[in-house]
Amino acid sequence: MHLTLNNKVPVPNKNIVGVIGGGIGGLMSACLLAADGYKVTLFEKNERVGGKMDEQCFQGYRFDTGPSLLTMPFLLEAFFTSCGESLKDWLILKEVHPICRYYYADGKHFECYEDPHKTAQEIGRIAPEDQQAYAEFLEYIRVLYDKTADAFLFNTLNNLSDLKGLNISSFFSIDAFKSVSDVIDERFSSVYLRQFFKRFTTYNGSSPYSAPGTLNVIPHVELNIGGYYILGGMHTLVKQLEVLANKLGVQIHTNTDVRRILVDTSGTRKKIEGIEYISIQNFASQNLSNEPKQLVSTKFYCNKVVSNSDAYETYQHLLSSRVRPKLQLLQTRYSEPSCSGFVLLLGLDRRYDQLKHHNIFFSKDYKQEFHDIFHRKKLPNDPTIYIANSSYSDPDDAPNGGSNLFILVNAPYLDTLSEDPTTTVYANKIISDLENRGLTGLSQHIQYQEIRSPFHFYDRYRSNKGSIYGTSSNGLFSAFLRPRNQSKAINGLFLTGGSVHPGGGIPLVLQSAFNVQKLVNQSKH
Repeated sequence: MHLTLNNKVPVPNKNIVGVIGGGIGGLMSACLLAADGYKVTLFEKNERVGGKMDEQCFQGYRFDTGPSLLTMPFLLEAFFTSCGESLKDWLILKEVHPICRYYYADGKHFECYEDPHKTAQEIGRIAPEDQQAYAEFLEYIRVLYDKTADAFLFNTLNNLSDLKGLNISSFFSIDAFKSVSDVIDERFSSVYLRQFFKRFTTYNGSSPYSAPGTLNVIPHVELNIGGYYILGGMHTLVKQLEVLANKLGVQIHTNTDVRRILVDTSGTRKKIEGIEYISIQNFASQNLSNEPKQLVSTKFYCNKVVSNSDAYETYQHLLSSRVRPKLQLLQTRYSEPSCSGFVLLLGLDRRYDQLKHHNIFFSKDYKQEFHDIFHRKKLPNDPTIYIANSSYSDPDDAPNGGSNLFILVNAPYLDTLSEDPTTTVYANKIISDLENRGLTGLSQHIQYQEIRSPFHFYDRYRSNKGSIYGTSSNGLFSAFLRPRNQSKAINGLFLTGGSVHPGGGIPLVLQSAFNVQKLVNQSKH
């Protein structure tokens, strides 16, 4: 390998923006800023953009390997409008019916629908004592959303003026001082509804036994607003974002590894100077893989950087030690990461009639499961198993009437960085568990199998200790103390994505991009 340094001449134009990372937060930020007239260049470490919202295709099987459900579609509509486009010209959204089927350890199952009357009928079948409580809870989380959305979700929380919508006394009315589990146990008596509602904190990688009760707002966006699937697969969003970015003039460089955010310290305040990156270019013939590669170190000069890299990676590694902000160093170093995931991709030569698009097989002891994940930091012996079976909605995702199963088990973030040799054993355990839960003969129908442990998320995405959702919300105020979208210590540094405010998941990552757009434009004045 040869290392070459290529220093470009600094460009004084203040409208040049460098974006680190091509996850959906980086892509959306790039599009929004390009639509506002900025000259945007995006650098992605991997061979393609999309980040965790990826897909895998093999022998006719297609898997979405990231988010599998879209909520709050009005944010996506607002995004395309901000870019001078119309959502309907770019994506087709389909409602999912049912939203999800839940299997309990005692053999009972429950289907959740967007239509509350259908769901109420299901509750009447398995937990009639909680029918009224369910209706009251839907209204409670609707009010909870109304109290918190403008003040927290859609607020940058960047300056003191942004805090005017937050009333400290109101924290008592949004259950900020109780855990999600405590609130659910107070409102429901059946084990079925209790376990059902406690699962929603896993949407941001947290434990219902530690996360604040305010996070009970999460089921509102699914149950009261609705859940959607993107025709052609969830990864279609990434493909269309890349097309839109190109249309808006964004320069996208893949296989480009950013090594350092350059900061000018010559003035009275630290300010962004640019980005230093490595391009790995293989000049050899595709048939001669042993030919040498050339590494080119290049400086890209700009006065604004938007980092879609994990906030931990941004503050701990991408900034030199002499310019790292002390507060963000401590915040990212000592905040607990979210959980990770253990993933199985299974291509089957058959279908199981009991599987819908989204399926969850609950563990017998939910509290023990989260204790294993966050306290023992071990893969749970009795895991809750999520299955996305998109071939239910789109038969073309699997050949010859087969199935494409994306199987996810919540896993601990990495306590050490040594590979766990038991991954195959654990994969076989999950398959066996599913066979015992009704997927008879599953192991005999597998035509394609791939295992992705937490090390996959660490290696490919440089996420903090392999976490999927950045910082966890375990702790009364942790959900409100995520790293902000603009650095106070370094002028011109902005952060987007699931590791920063307001959180993980497609809609919140999109909101982080809107926050960055607003803050970048404010910084011009």
